[in-house]
Amino acid sequence: MAVNKCIKYSLFLFNLLFWISGCIILGVSIYLKVSKNGNVILDQAVPFVDLLIAVGVIIMVLGFLGCCGAIKENRCMLILFFIGLLLIFILLLIAGILGAVGEKKSQVWVKESLAKLLPLRDQKPEVQTDIQKLEVEAKCCGLINGPSDWGSTVPSSCNCVDTAQVCQSAGGRQVYTTPCVTFVISFVEKHAIIALGIAFGIAVLMLFGMAFAMTLYCQIGKRDANTT
Repeated sequence: MAVNKCIKYSLFLFNLLFWISGCIILGVSIYLKVSKNGNVILDQAVPFVDLLIAVGVIIMVLGFLGCCGAIKENRCMLILFFIGLLLIFILLLIAGILGAVGEKKSQVWVKESLAKLLPLRDQKPEVQTDIQKLEVEAKCCGLINGPSDWGSTVPSSCNCVDTAQVCQSAGGRQVYTTPCVTFVISFVEKHAIIALGIAFGIAVLMLFGMAFAMTLYCQIGKRDANTT
């Protein structure tokens, strides 16, 4: 019994697409990490980017493994590829469900993470610098409660330079009243949507990959059985 060439090369093609998708995930993840500009506040609020980088690398390795298994008709490589895909598929499914139903919980988690940095005046100078950069970029002040997070000394990064924003008087000058947690939550939600979209696309691709891998695995087994 010969191995179906259509199945064999279809699996190779899907693994090639799978490997490319791993490259895309890795590239997007690195972009998301770079887009945070090394800001410790955003790093703390969006830790899943490092996980996406790891997933991208794993998918690239599995894609390469599947390509080799298909071309060489190696059952060991194929079954390892299938198990790897199944595990990642389950993890993506769980992550997708948790991400879809846990939006409110993620907001609470972000607020709790940022609240640990209060009071801001007691933070290290480099952390205060990152917070002030975030305030200038997002046109906000403080992390949770507004200017009061800084205590009696509100930094110049809170100065209200955009009259379209809501401001208040503090120390004889106008400062932003909106806390930065609003911007951080929006940042997390936007990037979570990107991550969920990528995860859904990869999950669909995995189903085809698992089906082709198991079909080819069974055909190779029947061929070897008939040969012996």
